[in-house]
Amino acid sequence: MSNFVKKNILMDADAIRRAIVRISHEIIEKNKGVEDVVLVGIHTLGVPLAERLAAAIEKIEEVKVPVGKVDITMYRDDLSTLEYNPVVRNTEIDFDLTGKTVILVDDVLYTGRTIRAALDAIIDMGRPKAIQLAVLIDRGHRELPIRADFAGKNVPTSRKEVVDVQLLEYNGIDEVGIGEYA
Repeated sequence: MSNFVKKNILMDADAIRRAIVRISHEIIEKNKGVEDVVLVGIHTLGVPLAERLAAAIEKIEEVKVPVGKVDITMYRDDLSTLEYNPVVRNTEIDFDLTGKTVILVDDVLYTGRTIRAALDAIIDMGRPKAIQLAVLIDRGHRELPIRADFAGKNVPTSRKEVVDVQLLEYNGIDEVGIGEYA
């Protein structure tokens, strides 16, 4: 992030790994197993988190949970106000969502608008039995009535602070920091 000044590290690689394992157990417990459970990661960082959750669940339950990817770009409520050309990524969900419990996965829950867009995209693809939300960081400041069912860490923040999630798959390091733009 340009001009980003990191103040503190909220989670290191071990803390992220532990959060993934804990969330995996919570998903299994809440759903009484993983029958009819699917994971859908929200581009970009929700995707590797969903894949990590699937791997952790497979270790615990010895069941491979399907993982999909959803791009919410065209569902954003601010699309007409963006001054740049947004990058549209692939939505890859090669399984039926109807009757499934969909676990939406994202890195940071903030205003709730990304999740609202993801809900619209999911509903356009089928009629799930339920949709639950798993996030690595819940930072507060909701603008919509959306909450996480599973959170790696709750971090009270000010609106001027930035939560910076870096994952090995994209940044070469697993770390969550908090800071501000200079």
